[in-house]
Amino acid sequence: MALLIVIIILALAFDLINGFHDAANSIATIVSTKVLSPVAAVVWAAFFNVVAYFIFELNIADTISKTVDTKMINLLVIFCGLFAAIIWNLLTWYYGIPSSSSHTLIGGFSGAAIAFGGFSVVNLQIIAKIAAFIFLAPLIGMMMSYFITLIILWSMRRVNPHKADNWFRRGQLFSSAAFSIGHGGNDAQKVMGIIGAAVLVYLHTNGLGIDDVPSWLHVSMTEVNGKMHLSVPVWVPFACYTAIASGTMMGGWRIVKTMGTKITKITPLEGVAAETGGAATLFLTEYLKIPVSTTHTITGSVIGVGITKGLTAVKWGVTIRLLWAWIFTIPISALLGAVFFFVFSLLQLI
Repeated sequence: MALLIVIIILALAFDLINGFHDAANSIATIVSTKVLSPVAAVVWAAFFNVVAYFIFELNIADTISKTVDTKMINLLVIFCGLFAAIIWNLLTWYYGIPSSSSHTLIGGFSGAAIAFGGFSVVNLQIIAKIAAFIFLAPLIGMMMSYFITLIILWSMRRVNPHKADNWFRRGQLFSSAAFSIGHGGNDAQKVMGIIGAAVLVYLHTNGLGIDDVPSWLHVSMTEVNGKMHLSVPVWVPFACYTAIASGTMMGGWRIVKTMGTKITKITPLEGVAAETGGAATLFLTEYLKIPVSTTHTITGSVIGVGITKGLTAVKWGVTIRLLWAWIFTIPISALLGAVFFFVFSLLQLI
């Protein structure tokens, strides 16, 4: 039980780190256009992170809990996966690299699981789908924001530029709120899936049923329309949304600088288009139960609005460096997860 409690605390700590690591996703454009001050922006984003709790079902949490076979791993696997994800998240935050907290978590979790029981323990079909959206999520976000920008420019062609700018400054409040809801609904749920998987592993390895543990640990897989779905007690989503919102309020200024200024210069109009395109992508993938990176999504959306001004408006050198960081996130996190599992197993520290 003690290790399970440690894992739950570690999972919430990851969610907290995810909040300030990915805060830039929700606030970079609204801060760079000076619509809100940095402090006001993170409070705004944090509030709408929590609003996501009342909107989304646990689709993403359900998918994450099925990444590995919970009947074939132990709690040390989950501990090492979380530990690896936290280390990589802190490193990329320190160097201002907008990497994916989602893929970091999935990579660390999978790497530790493979080190424990080989590839048969991992659901490769789910991981392949998640890996595909390393490219698809930013591409979808880019296409959506590109066409949204063109539609806005065409519809506003006869409007006074000063008046239009004022409209879009107000509009960014709504578009950034929508993206923050998508961020909360997507990213907080991943930790819910990890906590759910940890409890299921604890029950299985100790030969326990739901009635053998306190009500606050009543996690189960229930059948709905012929498919198994994760069910968790209400404190799990509440704690996860609170943690990610608290992390968001801590800010993420290193990454804000990269996202808000180094890819392309953003105007309020383009901020609305980028955030709306990104939010639409997150809502779509949540509906499809596909965990995606909010970082990748908003980066693609920012590139999309930049392309409307011409290919030279996008700083492709920065973009290419970000792409390499995205590609290497899952394998590096997986390697870290495997290394930590071997070290902790060898030293028997847990």
